[in-house]
Amino acid sequence: MVTAKVWVMKKHFEGFPQTSDFEMKQEELANLKDGELLLESVFLSVDPYMRPYSKRDMKEGDVMIGTQVARIVESKNPAFAAGAFVVANKGWRTHFISDGTDLNLLPAGWPESLPRSLALGTVGMPGLTAYFGLFEVCKMKPGETVLVNAAAGAVGSVVGQLAKIGGCKVVGCAGSDSKVAYLKKIGFDEAFNYKTITSLDETLRKASPDGYDCFFDNVGGEFAAIAINHMKKYGRIAVCGAISQYNDTVPQKGPYIQFPMIFNELSMKGFIVTSWYNRREEGVKALLKWVVEGKLKYHEQVTERFENMPAAFIGMLKGENIGKAIVKV
Repeated sequence: MVTAKVWVMKKHFEGFPQTSDFEMKQEELANLKDGELLLESVFLSVDPYMRPYSKRDMKEGDVMIGTQVARIVESKNPAFAAGAFVVANKGWRTHFISDGTDLNLLPAGWPESLPRSLALGTVGMPGLTAYFGLFEVCKMKPGETVLVNAAAGAVGSVVGQLAKIGGCKVVGCAGSDSKVAYLKKIGFDEAFNYKTITSLDETLRKASPDGYDCFFDNVGGEFAAIAINHMKKYGRIAVCGAISQYNDTVPQKGPYIQFPMIFNELSMKGFIVTSWYNRREEGVKALLKWVVEGKLKYHEQVTERFENMPAAFIGMLKGENIGKAIVKV
């Protein structure tokens, strides 16, 4: 019998999450039945969506939501061999049992030179968010100008690089000079530190005097309210996240957006990447190909040890990561 460690949400977050909001427990797993598999987590993901979804979908005492790359330890399911690696959505657990219906094998031919943790980042959910958000929601075209905020994060850094692959000019913002340097390194045409500029309005105008065709919004709040005034006629906005508001205890009061929406005939669409998972294989294949070709660079912020899951989650929400935040078990 295997004992699994799990992190539960001890109490709902009030404002910014605290380590005291979590509790680590142990679970005894049952013996495998025919058709089942025993898996151990190798890498676990911490992502911004966990903050709002914990409030919407979780009860106090529930295991924290999240995905992992896991190795099959034992299999009584002929479709899965022991030793294979999968992506699962089993929350913050070291071990778990599955019947296989909720698992995605890593793509055949995954290069040994690439970390399997990329299946949680650039070649996983964040990469797919960038892929479908840019190509399907924004409907980006070659020669256009793309704006992305939180651009040094797991999603934003892929958005910018895919836009460059697609023949666009890319402007991004981040919250530190080191992150801005990273954006320049991976090919952003313009990048700025939103914490040190004197005027976001002037900075956006200077970066692209003609405005923006596409705006990939991960942040919401004041940034989005100002950026919408810099959209070109018929511009498209993909609303992916609102991390500037996730930890607010009092809702922000924003300006009205109807005038720029009407006068420039803008399109704004919120989206959740799982709505595109019927095309997941297509996206993963394209992203992996670009990574292997060196066209799509990646950076991972790796935290060691399962015991440090809450610290990694809180650090990610504070913006301490460049690229994807990962916990290596």
